[in-house]
Amino acid sequence: MRVPFPAGPLNRVLVLLLAAALLTTAGFVTYRILTDRSCGTGVAKHDGEECVGVTDGGFVFHQSLKQVSEQIKAENDKLAGKSVATVALMIPMVSTSPAEQQEYLEQVQGAYLAQHRANSQDNQPPIRLVLANPGRAYKQWRTVAEQLAEAAADEKQNLRAVTGLNISLPETKEAVRYLTKERGIPVVAGPMTADDIRNTTADPRAFPGLAHVAPSNGDQATVLAAYGAATKPGEALLIKDLRENDNYLSSLRASFEKLTKDAPYIPQPYRSPADDVNDKGNLANEFRRMMPEICAATATTVYFAGRPVQLRQFLIELSGRPCPEKAYTVITGSHASTLLVDPEFTAHWDMLSTGKGITVRYTALAHPDTWGPHSTEATGGSKKATQELYDLLPKPEPGAAERAGLADGRVIITYDAVTTAVEGIRKSTVGDVKMPSTAQVANSWLRMRGDGRVDGASGWICLDETGNPYNKAIPIVRLDPTAKTAVLEGVAWPSGHAPDAKCSTKG
Repeated sequence: MRVPFPAGPLNRVLVLLLAAALLTTAGFVTYRILTDRSCGTGVAKHDGEECVGVTDGGFVFHQSLKQVSEQIKAENDKLAGKSVATVALMIPMVSTSPAEQQEYLEQVQGAYLAQHRANSQDNQPPIRLVLANPGRAYKQWRTVAEQLAEAAADEKQNLRAVTGLNISLPETKEAVRYLTKERGIPVVAGPMTADDIRNTTADPRAFPGLAHVAPSNGDQATVLAAYGAATKPGEALLIKDLRENDNYLSSLRASFEKLTKDAPYIPQPYRSPADDVNDKGNLANEFRRMMPEICAATATTVYFAGRPVQLRQFLIELSGRPCPEKAYTVITGSHASTLLVDPEFTAHWDMLSTGKGITVRYTALAHPDTWGPHSTEATGGSKKATQELYDLLPKPEPGAAERAGLADGRVIITYDAVTTAVEGIRKSTVGDVKMPSTAQVANSWLRMRGDGRVDGASGWICLDETGNPYNKAIPIVRLDPTAKTAVLEGVAWPSGHAPDAKCSTKG
C-alpha cells in the first residue's frame, strides 16, 4: 500500500490518502499536565513560549505538521480498545527557520511511515505513535521526559521506546541520560551524530538502553579520510567554529582537526552566534576577510567544521573570492543536508555551477540511491527495504523526481529509527510475553546483529554491545547545481570495507 504524507517544498508529489476516512476519536489518552486553553490536552505553554508536551496527533504543533498529525491521529484511533505499544518521536516541532521546519516535517513524516508500515503487518503488538515536543533547542526536555515516563508506567499506553533526538546539544544529552539512566526508557536516536552522546566500550552504561541508527561524526571522519586519501597535507585547510555548548560542533571539530593535523596552515577559526540558525551575526564579513589568506595558500581542500547556516555564508563568500581561477573542494559533515531545504542556499545554486570552481561534498546519514535499483553493493544494505519505503509513497513520475523529498535523508533516517524501535518491541514479544517491559526492549538491542539485524532503508543496522551501529554504510554525496540536489558519489565504510553477509562485528 502506498501511503501519502503532506506536501512541502521537497514533497510536492506526496498526497493525502486517508483524509476521507471516517475515524472515531475513541482512545485519546491524556497525560498528567496542566492544560493551557491555547494549546491542548497534554500540551501546554511554558514561560509564555511555544506549546510543548506530548500528543497523539490531536494537537498540531505547527501548521506545516497539520496533515501528517491528522494521519497519525487517524492511525492511532484505529487502535482504540487494543493493547498497544507506544513509540514517541521526541524532537523540536517548531522553528522560525523554514529550513529547520522542513526538517522537522520530514522527520515526523518518516516516523508516521514507519508506524503505518508496522501496523500493516500481521505482527503484534500494534504500534501507537505520539509526538513529543521538547521546545526549541530541547529547553523543556525535562517536562516532556516526565510525561513520557508516566506513559511508560501506564498500562494503557505502554510507552516502550523514545525515538528522534535529532540535534546534538547539551540539553539533548541530558534528556537522553535522564530517559535511559534515570527512567529506564529505551531510546533510539535518529540524526544525532555527536560522539559524546553514545555509549562506548570504556563506558558502556553511560546511557543504558540507548541505540543509534546513524553513524557518528568520528565514523564519518574516518570514511572521509579514506575517501580523500589523495589529499596531501599541503592541500588541506581547516575552518572551524569555536562556539561552545554544541556537541555536534565539538565532535566534528575534533574529527576534522585529526584529519588536518599535518596540514601546514593554521586553521581559520570563527565563532558563530548562540542562535546559529536565526542570528547571522557579522560572519559574512569575517568569512570575506578569510578569502585573501585562503587564496594565498596552496590548499585546495577545505574542511569545514560548522553548522549549515555558517556553511552557506562561507560558500557565498568563497564564490566571490579574489582568486576565481583556483578550484576548491569543501568537505563537511552530515548536517550539510539542511542546505537542500534552505531557501537562502537554494537561491544560490549557480555558485556551484561548472566553471565556478567550487565542489561541496559531505557524508550523508542516508540517501535514496544508496540502496536504490542501480546499487551494486553486495552487502551492507537492502534494495528490498528501500523499495518498501518507496512503495509507501505515490509515484506519479518515473525517475529521481519521485524521491525528491528523500534526498536530504531526514525521512529515511527517522523511518529507520522508528522501525528499529518497533523491531525491538516486537522481537521481545515472545512466548508468554504479550507486552515486553522497557528493560526487555532495551536488551533487544543486544540481539540486533547477524540475522537479527534491522534491514533499514539507510542500510543494515547492526548494533554492537554498546548500541552503536557497526560499520554502517555512509553515503558520500555532492551538491549538484544541475540536478539541484545531493547526488550519490559512492558508499564508504568505517571499517574500510563492506560487512560480511552476517554483518559480523569481527568481519
